[in-house]
This record gives sequence, structure tokens and C-alpha cells, in this order.
Amino acid sequence: MTDLIIQLLSAMNFVLVLIMVAMGLMIIFGLMNVINMAHGEFFLLGAYTVVMTNRLGIGFWPALVLAPLTVGFIGMLIEYICIRHLYHRPLDTILATWGVSLAIKQLIIIIFGPAGLTVAPPLPQMVTVAGIEYPAYRVFIMAIALIIIAVTFYIFLKTDFGLGARAVIANRDMAATLGINTRRMYRTTFAFGSALAGLAGAVMAPVMSCDPQMGLGFFIPAFLSILVGGTGTLYGVLAGGAIVGGGDSLLSFHFSPVAAQVVIFSLAIFLIRIRPQGLLGSKKP
Repeated sequence: MTDLIIQLLSAMNFVLVLIMVAMGLMIIFGLMNVINMAHGEFFLLGAYTVVMTNRLGIGFWPALVLAPLTVGFIGMLIEYICIRHLYHRPLDTILATWGVSLAIKQLIIIIFGPAGLTVAPPLPQMVTVAGIEYPAYRVFIMAIALIIIAVTFYIFLKTDFGLGARAVIANRDMAATLGINTRRMYRTTFAFGSALAGLAGAVMAPVMSCDPQMGLGFFIPAFLSILVGGTGTLYGVLAGGAIVGGGDSLLSFHFSPVAAQVVIFSLAIFLIRIRPQGLLGSKKP
């Protein structure tokens, strides 16, 4: 019973962080029709922001604020310099953001080296959860992920900015006709989605090996979560993240990680085949 509780808590931990990453990716893809191949590297930049603050003696907690601000600003620069010229060429955005991802990885290797780096957990204590001892920092990760997910839902469902964003997603030409500044909406949204990935990387830095390939382990499941859950809806990210992230974590506990990924990828392909718009997505007319 203890192993089952630990397994469920670990699965929930991974699912919540995966949803954070996938929400940022979905917001960019749903609003701008840009498949951001560099999204995993924004996660990477968030983690290495924590590494840098630790080296400078600033500590972990300021990095939780600094990481999303830094990565969001970098995302805004990338959108301004590169992405804004390719909005009407979606295939070119794939190549452009892939090139950006390679450049970020090489820059990380030049500055920090190719080896994995570790960050000491800021909360090394254990807490009692459902009658078992569980790392306090992992509980903190779940708590902050829930807060960020709830805040994101509130912003996009209850605020004027969210209403404008959903209008652009539904029909960008009509939204522009109604006076919405789509250019500013794109820039802000790209920065916001990048910041979500950066924050996710920062909170995961103490429990992962920080290396130049770490972003790939979240980018692929996040993209798969969007396809399974459905594009254009935040609720689809919740469904897709639960299926992809939860299934991968639970199956990895009983089988090898490779076998778990084969099963999850096969399930995702099956779901996409029978419902191309995703579980909660709507069919396009």
C-alpha cells in the first residue's frame, strides 16, 4: 500500500509539471499556430537559471521569480526577432524554432559544459502524506503547479486579456477587425507561454539532472498531451497531460521506462487516429 501511494504521488508530481509545460506550448500553438520546437529549451533555460543563481550565491527562492521573468523576456525577444516574420509560414516556424533550440543547447554547453549538474533541494525535509513519509519539496512542486495552473485558467477564462486571446484563437481576422491588437497579443502570449516553461524548469531543477537534453523529456510528452487532449482548449491539456503523464509514470513503475513509452505512444496514436481533433477538441468546419 505504501508503494502504491508513493507511486500515485510521483505520478501526480510529473503530471502537474507536464501540464504546466503543455499549457505554455498549447497557448502558443493555439493562438499563433506556431509549433515551438524550442519550448523544451525554455524549460532548460529555467532550470539553468537556478543553476546560475546558486553559483552566484543568490539561492534558490529568488530563482523562482527570476526564471519565468528571464525566460519570458527571452521568449519575447525570439518572437520579435524571428517568429513574427513567419506567422503566415507555419512550416518555416518549425525550422526556425528548431534552429533556436539547437542554438540554446549549444550556448548552454559552451557556458556550463555538457555534463549534468545538480541543485540541492531547498526543502530537504520529509512530510507525512496519507500516512507515509514523502519529500517536502515534491509536495511544494505539486502545490505551486496547482496554483500556476489555476492562475492560468483564471487569466484565460475570466479576464479581458483571456477573452481577447480566445477571440484571436477562434478567428484572428475577425478579432483584428473588432479592434484587438493581435500583434501585441502574439508577443504577450509567446512571452507568457515561454515563462510557464521556464518556471516549470526552475521548480524541477532540484529533482533532475540539469543537462542540455533535459528539456526533451518534457517537450515530447507535452506536445503529445496537446494532440491527445485537443488543441485550442486548456481543458484538453488537463486530459492529455493526465493520460500521457500519468500513464507513463504508472507504467514505468511496473515495467521499464522504454516499454512504458512504447505503450503510451501507441495509445496516443490510436486516440489521435480515431479522434484527430483530440478528446476535448471540436471538429473544424
